Amino acid sequence: MAASDSAGDDSLYPIAVLIDELKNEDVQLRLNSIKKLSTIALALGVERTRSELIPFLTETIYDEDEVLLALAEQLGNFTTLVGGPEHAYCLLPPLESLATVEETVVRDKAVESLRNVAQQHSPADLETHFVPLVQRLAAGDWFTSRTSACGLFSVCYPRVSAAVKADLRAHFRSLCQDDTPMVRRAAASKLGELAKVVEVEYLKTDLIPMFVNLAQDEQASSDSVRLLAVEACVSIATLLQQEDVEQLVMPTLRQCAGDTSWRVRYMVADKFTELQRAVGTEITRTDLVPAFQSLLKDTEAEVRAAAANKVKDFCQSLDKTHQENIIMTSILPYVKELVADPNQHVKSALASVIMGLSPILGRHNTIEHLLPLFLSQLKDECPEVRLNIISNLDCVNEVIGIQQLSQSLLPAIVELAEDSKWRVRYAIIEYMPLLAGQLGQEFFDEKLNALCMTWLVDHVFAIREAATLNLKKLVDQFGAEWAENTVIPKVLAMSRDQNYLHRMTCLFCINVLAEACGADITTRLLLPTVLSMASDNVANVRFNVAKSLQKIGPQLDHAVIQPQVKPVLDKLNIDPDVDVKYFASEAIAGIAG
Repeated sequence: MAASDSAGDDSLYPIAVLIDELKNEDVQLRLNSIKKLSTIALALGVERTRSELIPFLTETIYDEDEVLLALAEQLGNFTTLVGGPEHAYCLLPPLESLATVEETVVRDKAVESLRNVAQQHSPADLETHFVPLVQRLAAGDWFTSRTSACGLFSVCYPRVSAAVKADLRAHFRSLCQDDTPMVRRAAASKLGELAKVVEVEYLKTDLIPMFVNLAQDEQASSDSVRLLAVEACVSIATLLQQEDVEQLVMPTLRQCAGDTSWRVRYMVADKFTELQRAVGTEITRTDLVPAFQSLLKDTEAEVRAAAANKVKDFCQSLDKTHQENIIMTSILPYVKELVADPNQHVKSALASVIMGLSPILGRHNTIEHLLPLFLSQLKDECPEVRLNIISNLDCVNEVIGIQQLSQSLLPAIVELAEDSKWRVRYAIIEYMPLLAGQLGQEFFDEKLNALCMTWLVDHVFAIREAATLNLKKLVDQFGAEWAENTVIPKVLAMSRDQNYLHRMTCLFCINVLAEACGADITTRLLLPTVLSMASDNVANVRFNVAKSLQKIGPQLDHAVIQPQVKPVLDKLNIDPDVDVKYFASEAIAGIAG
């Protein structure tokens, strides 16, 4: 008897502990116990999880938001712990309560878990248990439950009977017309996903009128409803035939493109290429081109920037037979105006894509119409505009060749290279190897080589470091012979510089050049300089000599290491400076290894 009593006590133990922990004043302890729920459910078994744990959780939902968030997340993965899909409906009561709380992140997580659990339900269980839950939430007194309901329609709609579907559509319609803007906003954000699962006939008769109403939502502060309707526009247009798009969607889209709220127009600009794909080439030509023109000359800079960002993609997707004509007559005049836009974000957005028009328009149009625009952007006072042009030069180069650009390109590069902001100088270094490849060795030596050497003595370390790596990339591009004639003499001259930082930069350059130039040049030219710097009067230089010798060791022959390198390292190994000794011993071990 006693044994069976104690067995009963043992079986109550997990839930008793959970009750204690969930009543503890320490939030962290309550949070930890929620995170262990799956372990407790395993200990209880499926029967008792269903009959005791889930009801207990449903009754005690009142806690800090982070505890509720953890609970909502846990319950979404609980189906197997309550006995599999046929018992998944047991999880609905606690999740329903969580879907009505005030904190948005908790509600969103509860909706996400309800969507997971809905997929485990059979069609019969959906109708018996899940749909009534959606209906209760949709008719709730508080807007919180009604906003949560909006996200649940699309998961149950495809697998229920026609009568239930009609009821769900009616509920969704009432949510789209709700008095509270937050509910209408939630309905607008979920309209697109519901459209994908609703039959086409009801899409036309039920959902499109809802969409039209949302897109015309005039209540104060509800431009957020209208801008979400723009997203639904993309989904709906994708699902309809061409003539239906023209009749049912385009009037609303035209209205959104000219909306009084800049945020709605911004959303149209942001989704423009998706809309273009959804409506097809014919409507693009008749409707979207004029809409695009008005967005490119919008009064708000944010709208113009979003539209400018889409110029290349929009032009690329135009119908090939009319492509060049549309760009030249309808788009390019507006692009020309944007090049001189007063807002730098607009100019920068355009500069990041405008070069992509070259391959579309071909050599003649690029030289005649685009080149003047590129050149004026290269002289723009905003560094970001100039950089965006330089970083996309390769696609223009393929179309017209670099000679056309070089006369105006160089002054802009020199200006950027000497910009007072170090980040701008840093960014231009990144593009040097790209430019070197495009301009060719002769042109580079004549115009840009001196610039690359100047960066090595910049007062900002990040620039000196980037310039060092840049040298290696240039040697990879132009070869060791070029390095020997052009770069190495200048680098070695730095070893005699008065400034010890420049002498250290010399060593850093030798580290990367040794690898790029190979054994012969390293032994003949680089090694003697490193060895001569071993007696430098600055300890930082001496320990960098030790590091350099270790670094270039793999390029050196054993016959060189023993008579030349080893004695120098031995001498550094007894240096009075502790760091020099440390790096010398590391180098000795590294070379010996």
